[in-house]
This record gives sequence, structure tokens and C-alpha cells, in this order.
Amino acid sequence: MEKQTFAFYFKTALKGAAMGAANVIPGVSGGTIALITGIFERLINAIKSFDIKAVKLLFSGQLKDFAKHIDLYFLIALFTGVGVAIISLAKLFKFLFEHYPIFIWAFFFGLVLASIYFVGKSVKKWSVSSVISLIVGTAIAVTISVMTPASENSSFLYLIICGVVAVCSMILPGLSGSFVLILLGNYQLVMINAVSDFNAKVLFPVVLGAGVGLVAFSHVLSWLLKKFHNQTIAMLTGFITGSLGILWPWKEPITKQFGEKIKTVGYDYYTPEMNSEFYLAVFFIILGIASIVATEFFANKKQITK
Repeated sequence: MEKQTFAFYFKTALKGAAMGAANVIPGVSGGTIALITGIFERLINAIKSFDIKAVKLLFSGQLKDFAKHIDLYFLIALFTGVGVAIISLAKLFKFLFEHYPIFIWAFFFGLVLASIYFVGKSVKKWSVSSVISLIVGTAIAVTISVMTPASENSSFLYLIICGVVAVCSMILPGLSGSFVLILLGNYQLVMINAVSDFNAKVLFPVVLGAGVGLVAFSHVLSWLLKKFHNQTIAMLTGFITGSLGILWPWKEPITKQFGEKIKTVGYDYYTPEMNSEFYLAVFFIILGIASIVATEFFANKKQITK
């Protein structure tokens, strides 16, 4: 293990910043970034260590042993980087969504489009159960996009669910927490508006769900992928495939008045005109694809060199 110096923790914070940046961008996986930077296994082990032993050490006053047991300083450095990146990039993306919606959605569309191939190719054997999982995953995503495309839900319970699902996808290589928030309809509410304005009413239930989900999912992640790897990855591939419609760049929001609030309840999709804006959007789609290709290339390179 690398010596635990200031330089080590600084590099860990930078790796966390990369993970945070990845999870602000729909379609990019923080788990994949963790693999690239060589900290994925240590991260999962640290999260899993939040167990009964950790509770006993904490309440018995054995703080040094508690910190060592949960790899506390590693986690602090890592999630400090994650937090800084998320907060800073949320402001940037709020600006981009307001002024360049077609281009930012085009970039996201390219990211997710490329993710379909790279997630799907990790299925080692396409059996009947894997194909069924693919179909089910696609059906779920299509149903979500048809029934509630990009509509927001700010109820306390639903925000907790968003936190649980988003953080589970955050640590799962190949799937983005922000991408899942888009499917759940709350990406802009949580990652753009609430983070930028530090809206505690929205952030608290999300963080609560994220904390519970992070600990619980870390215990089942290795088991799930070990026992049902092909089916799990196939379902994720279908989930990503079926969600592409949500990310289609050329759409106009359909809004509805709710008292004093105006909410987006859907989108009116249209075919783009062949003009300079279209070709620039295509460039951003290609840029998004290239970003995922580069990310997966370095991930594979890291695994080969181990």
C-alpha cells in the first residue's frame, strides 16, 4: 500500500474530484474513474467496513482504531474531492443548461450512446437469461421515459429513493449517478438547482438516502456481480439503451402551472434542421463518444498493467 503522506491524500482528493466530475456528467461513471485511478477496491472495502465493529469502536472511544478500521482519512480525502467537484461543476452546468441546452444535451447523448457498447461488451456470455435481462432493462427505461420524461418529483420519500439509487450507480462502474437522476426526473432539481443554491430541503433527503444506500449496496455489490454478473450487466445495458430518448438534444420542454410554480412535465421532440447549430451539436455528440472511448481505454490500460 502506498505510504500515507500528505502527497498521498492530496492525490486521493484529486482522484475524488475526478469521480465527482464524472458523476455530475450524465453517462459517465464515478466507479469507472475509481477503476482508472486504482482506488475502486479500496473504496468498496472502506465503505463495507461501516459495520457493527465500527460502531463498537466508535462508542467505546477507540477513535484511532475506528479511523483505521474504516480507512477514515482516505475517505475524507476522497469525498472532499468529490464534494468540491460536484459543487463547482453544478454552477457551470446550470449556466450551460440555461444558455446552450442543445449542445450540452448533445454531449450527454454521445456519452450515453458510447456507454451502451462499453457496458454491454463486458457481458461474458449472452445466455437466455442475459437477453431477458437486457430486454427488461430496456423496457424499464423506455417506460420511465414515456410515462415521466424529465418530470420532477420533490417529495421527501422520492428524494430519498433518488439518493439511494444515484449513489448505488455512482460506485458501480459503467453507470452514472447523474444519469440515473435524469431517468428519475430529478437531475436538474438535485444536481443543478439544489446544489447550486444549497437547498437543504432537497439535499437532506437525497444525502440521507445516499448514506444508507452507499453502505448497504457496498455489501451486495461484489456478491451480485460475482453470482449474476452477465445478467446484471445486461440489464444495465438495456437500461442505458432505453433511456436515450430522454437525452435527445432537440426537444422543447412541456410545462404546466402548479400554483405559483411552473414545472416541466414532458418534452416535445422535433427533427433538427441542417444548419450550423446542428453540425455543432453533432460535434458535441462525437466529443461525448470520444470522452467515453478515452475513459474506457485508460481503464483497460490500468487493468492490464496490474
